[in-house]
Amino acid sequence: IQQGTPLSARNMNAIENGIFETYELSNVLLQQMMQHKRLLADQEGEVQIITITNTQSYPFNNSLTTVSLIKTRDTLNYRVFVEVQSVTGGFLGDIVIKDKALNGFKIGYDGSATSVTLKTWVIGGMYQ
Repeated sequence: IQQGTPLSARNMNAIENGIFETYELSNVLLQQMMQHKRLLADQEGEVQIITITNTQSYPFNNSLTTVSLIKTRDTLNYRVFVEVQSVTGGFLGDIVIKDKALNGFKIGYDGSATSVTLKTWVIGGMYQ
């Protein structure tokens, strides 16, 4: 028999408490890791360059176009950022984004231009 920690209820309870605390801490860390993974995945975006045309005379405009998302979103809580690449045949006016869906949205403009090329970034909407 080797000398060491004596076996007693008090010492065994300390071991049980340590195992329980370690288990709880690992669950908290796992939960935090999953939350950070979701937040990071939600920051992944997709970029598309699209050209929108208008065939009607000002003040009328039929430029509203459907843009399909490459990755279907889990929520409508995504953001669309737009950069104008080029404008042809008039003024751009305001860019309109509407009718958001999980797999796309509609984008257009309300000016007199006949053609507009836009670069769009979609970020978010991957986790609830």
